Amino acid sequence: MTLQNPLRLNRRSLLAGAGGLSLAAVSPAAGPAAAVTERPGQATLLRGAALVLTMDPHIGDGELGLLEGADVLLRHGRIADVGKRLEAPRGARVRDVSGQFVLPGFVDIHNHLWQSSIRGGCSDQDVADWLKACNRPTLPKIDAADMYAFVHLAALDALQAGVTTVVDWVHAIPYATSERYVQALDDAGLRFVYAMASFEGAEDQVRTVKERLLDPLPLASAQVAVHARRAGIASLRASWKQAQDLGLMLNSHVLEHRTDRDDEQIRALREIGAFGPGLLMNHAIHLSREEIALLGDHDVRVAHCPLSNMRLASGVMPLPKLHKAGVKAGLGHDGGTNDTSDMFALMKAAVGLQRAVHEDPQIHPTLPAVLRMGTLGGAEAIGMADQVGSLTPGKRADVLVLDPGTLNFAPRFDWTSQIVLNGQPPNITDVYVDGRLRKTGGELVGVDPEKVVHAAERAAAHLTSTP
Repeated sequence: MTLQNPLRLNRRSLLAGAGGLSLAAVSPAAGPAAAVTERPGQATLLRGAALVLTMDPHIGDGELGLLEGADVLLRHGRIADVGKRLEAPRGARVRDVSGQFVLPGFVDIHNHLWQSSIRGGCSDQDVADWLKACNRPTLPKIDAADMYAFVHLAALDALQAGVTTVVDWVHAIPYATSERYVQALDDAGLRFVYAMASFEGAEDQVRTVKERLLDPLPLASAQVAVHARRAGIASLRASWKQAQDLGLMLNSHVLEHRTDRDDEQIRALREIGAFGPGLLMNHAIHLSREEIALLGDHDVRVAHCPLSNMRLASGVMPLPKLHKAGVKAGLGHDGGTNDTSDMFALMKAAVGLQRAVHEDPQIHPTLPAVLRMGTLGGAEAIGMADQVGSLTPGKRADVLVLDPGTLNFAPRFDWTSQIVLNGQPPNITDVYVDGRLRKTGGELVGVDPEKVVHAAERAAAHLTSTP
C-alpha cells in the first residue's frame, strides 16, 4: 500500500502547540459561548464550589476526595491548586461556581466514533449479526470527507457530555482517511487516544500515523488495536512487537460474544506474551474463573461497556469478580451500539446490571466506585493516571462544572449518589480540556451545532446512495 502525503499541521494544531487558542475556540458561531475569549496562558480560578470531587483521598474526604466550599485553580493547562479561599493570581479569570460541583473530566476508554454513522442501526440483532449487517458493510463506504463529518459529530457529542478523554478504537482504514479522522478529533478539542488497527502487509502505517499525525498534537496519543485470535497469531504477534517497539498499549476486543471462545483469544494473547499492564481488553464478558485470576495476576486492564453489552445481548461482564482479583477497569461507550455519549447513563447501567444479576445493592460497583471508574479508574486502566482522572495539582486541567440546581437533580439529599442516579449531560455547564474552556453556559465554545449536524446528515445521505 502506498502512503499518501502526511497531513499538514493546521493552524489550530500549531497554535495549540504554542499555547494559543485553537481555531475551534474562536471560529464564528451563534450563541453566548461564541463570545467567550481567553488569553493564552491566563489562569482560571473556580471560586467557591459547593462540592469538589477531587478523586484524590489525599486532598479531600473519602475515596472520592470530597471538599465542600472549595476552589480550584487552573494554570498553564494544569491543576495548580485545590483548597479553600485560594488567592487568585494576578490577571486570573475568577469564575463564581458557588452552588455548583467541580470534578475531573470523564474518561471513556472504549469507543468507535465513526459509528455515529449507524446510530440506532440493526437494533434487533446481537453483536455477531450487527457486525455483519451494519458495521462491516458500512465502513468501506465512508470516504475521507464523510469520515471527518461522522467523527467530528461524535467527538463533539462526547465533549458536550463531559468526556474529556476518549480512547477511539479505529478499524483499518486508508491513510488519507486516517488524516481526516485525526483532524476531526483534534478539531473537536478533546484529549484522545487513537488506537490503530492495520491492514495486513501495511503494518508500517501504524508507525507513520503515530509519528506524522499524532505525535505533533498536544492532546493526542496512540495505541495498537487488534482483534485477538489464535488462527491469526502471526499477525497478532507482529502487532504486539510493534506496540512494544513504539512503547504503546495493545488494545483488543476479547470475549464479547460467547462464540469468541472459538478464536482462543486468551490463549493467543498469552502465547505472544502480551499479558501484562500493556494490554487493554474490551468487553471481557465470557471469562472463566481461571482467566479472571490470570488478568489480576498479570495486571491486565479491562474496558466495561454495559450499554453496548445490553443493546447487543452480549452478556454481563463479571465485574465484581474482576474487581476482587484486583483488575483495573474503566468505562466505555463502544460507538454506535450504545446510541449515546451519556456517561451518567453508562454509570447507572454499570451499577444496575450487577445489582440486578446479583440481587445485591452492595455489589461492586457501588455509586462512589462507578464515579471513580468513569474518571480516575479509566485513566489508570489506560496508563494515564499521572496526567488525568483526578484534580491532583500537577495533572492536566481536564475539569467539569456541574449544576445540581435543575429539575432533574434538585433538591439536595445525597449529592454523590445524585450525580450518578440523577445526572444528565445538560447538567454539565462547563468543560475545560487542558485548561481551555470548551463548553460554557451549556454550549460548546466556537461550535455551530447546526452546521455539524448538517455535515453528518449529508455524509449519511452519501451512505444510503452508495451501492
